[in-house]
Amino acid sequence: MRPALATFAALVLLAPVSACASPEGDPNGLGTQPPSPQASTRTGEPGSADPSEPSPDDPDDSSDPGDPASLSPRVVRTVASGLEAPWGLTFLPDGTALVGERDSTRVLAIDDEEGADVREVGQISIASPQGEAGLLGLATSPTYDDDQLVYAYVSTAEDNRVVAMTYDGERLGEPESVLTGIPNGFIHDGGRLLFADDGNLFVSTGETGEEQLAQDRDSLAGKILRITPDGAPAPGNPVDGSPVWTMGHRNVQGLAFDDDGRLWASEFGANTWDELNQIDKGRNYGWPVVEGRGNQEDYRDPFVQWRTSEASPSGLAFHEGSLWLASLRGERLWQVPVDAEGVQNPLDWFVGGYGRLRTVVVAPNGNLWVTTSNRDGRGDPAAEDDRILEVEVS
Repeated sequence: MRPALATFAALVLLAPVSACASPEGDPNGLGTQPPSPQASTRTGEPGSADPSEPSPDDPDDSSDPGDPASLSPRVVRTVASGLEAPWGLTFLPDGTALVGERDSTRVLAIDDEEGADVREVGQISIASPQGEAGLLGLATSPTYDDDQLVYAYVSTAEDNRVVAMTYDGERLGEPESVLTGIPNGFIHDGGRLLFADDGNLFVSTGETGEEQLAQDRDSLAGKILRITPDGAPAPGNPVDGSPVWTMGHRNVQGLAFDDDGRLWASEFGANTWDELNQIDKGRNYGWPVVEGRGNQEDYRDPFVQWRTSEASPSGLAFHEGSLWLASLRGERLWQVPVDAEGVQNPLDWFVGGYGRLRTVVVAPNGNLWVTTSNRDGRGDPAAEDDRILEVEVS
């Protein structure tokens, strides 16, 4: 399925950000770092399109087979069906996938050989689902072979928290709290977990609908956090003793590293612009002062912004030179090619074909696994929903 040309008119790739402010002028209290080099292949006013860009359907557009923009993803099979709002998805070293359902709080194991064997291996009893809260992100310990730990982001009756559980191959153990006190709410709970190569854990949080919390340096809401596997603020964080890595976020549900070690995040906007941001230590991303591109010295601008009807972005993964971004309201999989200088023209795939897409993860075989989210109270579920789709990228 080729990308939809009409969506190009609604997408803007941003110009380079301005020089950052001095720490004294930075309202987040974290201090700032020099912005990374950023190149734009496409600029313009919000909502404009560059008429010089060739249509992706133009038969005269020859492309380099090694160019990420020449890739053609296709769904090769349904891995699992009949799920209920699958949210977290992580692979163990032996290739087993663990999947968490947001509302039922069940954790399922998928032993994926010739035919996928789906079985329940636990239920997170401390979770208290409501609205967008519940059992959210999952992550496998980078030292799993030694500790057999799986991490989860869980909404309880009191807070959002990060927990760790042992997994013996058959059942999950009781969750042990690693980081508590993250504000929770009916909406905007964040929830993505991502381990870095140095063994520290990045955690995305939302501002729970209380916009001012994103700019409150004493709150863990509306932030990206960086902690050790034991839950302590990681060494080298912007402020000693604080887990906060960046602030000024509305609701981040996607985190991914590219091949150059740059951290990227997908972020829900309010009514106008959704965002793809490069995450740099100590920066302020502007919410609620700005939504999308603000061109304000104290706030980091997104690399890409979309109209909310085209995205509502959740999961994010990096594969074959591109970021792959799952969209809920936009009902599509965005591909954003990445190079040493920044990002290139995004393409969208499977527009409307599978409904709302929540999570995207690179599987051990080199394909993508993508979850639908049509049984989350906002979608229009098909008979097989919710599903995990396997997408081949070639």
